[in-house]
Amino acid sequence: MFRYRRRALASARALEQAVDSQLACVTRLPDDARRRSADHLAELVTLAQAYRAYARGWISYRELENRGRIATARLSHLRSPHPAAAHLTERD
Repeated sequence: MFRYRRRALASARALEQAVDSQLACVTRLPDDARRRSADHLAELVTLAQAYRAYARGWISYRELENRGRIATARLSHLRSPHPAAAHLTERD
């Protein structure tokens, strides 16, 4: 097996192990935190799938890089603080 394939599979395994280690913690979180954490973990799973696809030769290195950039951008967006929704009140 080519070295790049072994490295890609090792990266996929590392991402999957990170997700597996956090799954039990997610179930104990409050609803909003659970959703955010689940979204983070889903991005990591998607990235692991991209590494596996690259290792199998289904996608190019350029496509892997593109998917990595997309995942990083999504994770950054998920991490950024979102302003709380303004309470709507009736004006007298």
